[in-house]
Amino acid sequence: MSFQEAVTTVLTQKYADFSGRARRSEYWFFALAAFIAAVVVAIIDSIIGTQIPYIILVLALIVPGIAVTVRRLHDTGHSGWWYLLVFVPFGGFVLLYWSVLDSDPTPNQYGPSPKGASAAQPTQWG
Repeated sequence: MSFQEAVTTVLTQKYADFSGRARRSEYWFFALAAFIAAVVVAIIDSIIGTQIPYIILVLALIVPGIAVTVRRLHDTGHSGWWYLLVFVPFGGFVLLYWSVLDSDPTPNQYGPSPKGASAAQPTQWG
């Protein structure tokens, strides 16, 4: 999945979709896009002297960010409820570890592998 496909999928097609699975590339490309957007908006905020654009960005990205994380957890065979580890000290490290794991190549309770036929052939981006 390309950078543009990942961002488009997360922001338009699966904005608040907490079911199914998300490949590593979808998750990490969206995370990269959100980081780049946050840096750009932070620069704009410092120029205009207010944090309103940054607050708007955070509010716009919180739902798709949680949704893609839940789908990524599903892809590694974990329940989306494990996302609540963000509220536990060092729980974010567990989520980080699970987010870098390779996809479960077989169908699991959350759906078929998003890699499809390419599951047998590892790719550079997961």
